[in-house]
Amino acid sequence: MGISYPSKIHKLSGDQPVLQGVAMPAMNNILSKWIPVSERSRALALVYSGMYMGSVTGLALSPVLINRFGWPSVFYSFGSLGTIWFALWLKKAYSSPEHDPELSPQEKKLIMSGSVSKEPVTVIPWKLILSKPPVWALIISHFCHNWGTFILLTWMPTYYNQVLKFNLTESGLLCVLPWLTMAVFANIGGWIADTLVSKGLSITTVRKIMQSIGFLGPAFFLTQLSNVKTPAMAVLCMACSQGSDAFSQSGLYSNHQDIGPRYAGVLLGLSNTAGVLAGVFGTAATGYILQRGSWDDVFKVAVVLYIIGTLVWNLFSTGERILD
Repeated sequence: MGISYPSKIHKLSGDQPVLQGVAMPAMNNILSKWIPVSERSRALALVYSGMYMGSVTGLALSPVLINRFGWPSVFYSFGSLGTIWFALWLKKAYSSPEHDPELSPQEKKLIMSGSVSKEPVTVIPWKLILSKPPVWALIISHFCHNWGTFILLTWMPTYYNQVLKFNLTESGLLCVLPWLTMAVFANIGGWIADTLVSKGLSITTVRKIMQSIGFLGPAFFLTQLSNVKTPAMAVLCMACSQGSDAFSQSGLYSNHQDIGPRYAGVLLGLSNTAGVLAGVFGTAATGYILQRGSWDDVFKVAVVLYIIGTLVWNLFSTGERILD
């Protein structure tokens, strides 16, 4: 049987616009200045769930727009929304609380007492950053995490079609279910993480717990996916996998701000580069594996990387600040 590569890699993968690549580091950098540690997981989960809900909305509206107005309408519509957002962003967004004229002195004091208040970074200490084991734990874990995530999001329609004889793209609800699940469980995980921190559990322990769920949950459901025989159960496994994956928002994705809040954008840029490379290599490697093996082999590789990520994360990560 010939292998049909996915004709379109999801927007979170290799075809992501170059200019959009700065968005996630910028978000982390701003959140590190605006959000105290006690609310960090919830804030990050809420921000990232906006991306998931954007995917849900885009997948739901795009077919309607194409059928009624043609395919260019998708680009014009979403591009126009981006322009409106940009205008609002320029008017309302500020790099730090101290620059926001609409905040009262009391509000500024409250926010800045629990976040970073040092002067902006002018020189990035690359040698120092790359000498820290927790930084490499972030980079390696991000790679392992995204390998499995991108396989699920880019190759699962092919799996459903070839193995289960089911066209996932023809079912709107099933197509958006993984994204909807991620949006919900990211916020649940954020609430759990911040609650544990507020009750006195160390940030290091909380990050390790949440990321272990984000690794071992998808690994478990991937092993089950190879045993299911119906499309409904396969989609359920995928949704559960993505739901547990969303706990990573309170694990490795929050950790950049923990270990180096002033360099949160730089740290996310480093680890996200590894994550994007995992998407590129993982998608290509899956096609290579399928030409010589089976879907079970694809799942086994992802599970092994999830386990490696779990071990590296629990051995070398920390929730303490290591970069000032």
